[in-house]
Amino acid sequence: MSVVIFDVEKGSIAEKKGIAAGDSLVSINKNEIFDVLDFRFWQQNTRLVLRTVDTHGKKHTIRIKKDEYEELGLNFETYLMDKQHSCKNKCIFCFVDQLPKGMRESLYFKDDDTRLSFLFGNYVTLTNITEHEIERIIKMHISPINVSVHTTTPELRVKMMANPNAAKALGILKRFADAGISLNCQLVLCPGINDGAELERSLNDLSQLAPALNSIALVPVGLTKHRENLYPLTPYTEAGARAVIETADKYGERFLEEFGCRTVYCADEFYLKANLPLPDYSYYEDFPQLENGVGLIRSMERDVDLCIEDADRSDKALSVSVATGVDAAPFVKAQAERLKTVFPNLKVKIFAVENDYFGHTITVAGLLTATDIIAQLKGKELGSCLILPDVMLRHQTDRFLDDLTVSDIENALDIPVKISKADGEGLFETIESLIKEG
Repeated sequence: MSVVIFDVEKGSIAEKKGIAAGDSLVSINKNEIFDVLDFRFWQQNTRLVLRTVDTHGKKHTIRIKKDEYEELGLNFETYLMDKQHSCKNKCIFCFVDQLPKGMRESLYFKDDDTRLSFLFGNYVTLTNITEHEIERIIKMHISPINVSVHTTTPELRVKMMANPNAAKALGILKRFADAGISLNCQLVLCPGINDGAELERSLNDLSQLAPALNSIALVPVGLTKHRENLYPLTPYTEAGARAVIETADKYGERFLEEFGCRTVYCADEFYLKANLPLPDYSYYEDFPQLENGVGLIRSMERDVDLCIEDADRSDKALSVSVATGVDAAPFVKAQAERLKTVFPNLKVKIFAVENDYFGHTITVAGLLTATDIIAQLKGKELGSCLILPDVMLRHQTDRFLDDLTVSDIENALDIPVKISKADGEGLFETIESLIKEG
């Protein structure tokens, strides 16, 4: 196996050693290079022996001495060096299957790639992993691994994922735990299917993975209006959400006593559905599952606390607007009001945008489209600028899920748009910068 080098950075170690674009990297210290994980892991050594093949087919052995974290300066055509691994499951709750027709092709791609779990925090099901990848993760001690578990009942996991490998994959969790690989688990809960007694079984089973078990997030299933011919699912009711929270609290207290940490947490969305107050900041310990919406609101509040403490007061006037999801709107509004303690002449309008595109059962900001933002804010008094959280945009792009761009919103609403980090610090810094610019 070898990977083709796409580019060599000028002035880098690789360039000085005569490595050129188009050459193939075969191995580092006799370890074959299959993808980015192999490359990143083995290049950390201070003494390297690279085997390469140039564009004429000639083999080379290149010896390098370097600092531990010094980069070689090699770039490859794709970040992963090969194709992203696609998901082979047909989960009954899969969000991709609930997308409307006519969106751009890349949105319909389902990834299930352990490399992306380590590199970007993506969650994987372990149904798509090879023995080579399992052994490599253990050998390199790649940690943490984020796993979509959903249930530990083998037959039910097969049913929920429509994949016979789903049951077998549960054994991989124990192999990782025995090797000391830290595990973050998520359970997407579907009413009447993997909650109730099944949830209790899953939590009991997962607790056997301690101390490698770092955290468990309980997330309610997201259902769009585009579910024709899909498995019949219903959203959580207030009573159903409360039952999940009660289970999480019961096991959280048990884990706190046994392991010294709560371990299992409900996404903020469960508390909103249950019409219950969110736990306080200390409940979330070190916030291990923010990417799953666990403790996001309390984290935002603390961010704002810290920003206000360090802020310089400004009496400059500023009138802006913020568009966000229905769930987050009341909390964003409360934090914006608190900013008036340091920016007394600040006026912020908060717009809770209904998700007409996917359906009103989808209430989070990260699944809003430019189409809905434009339609619902057209003609509204928005002040001098519209602020949008970055979770609305596709990773490292300026595009929304409906393929419209930030510029499309600016042109349609005739207002500048500022993209803010989707946390309290991001909101504060965006408003502070607008005040300074004004």
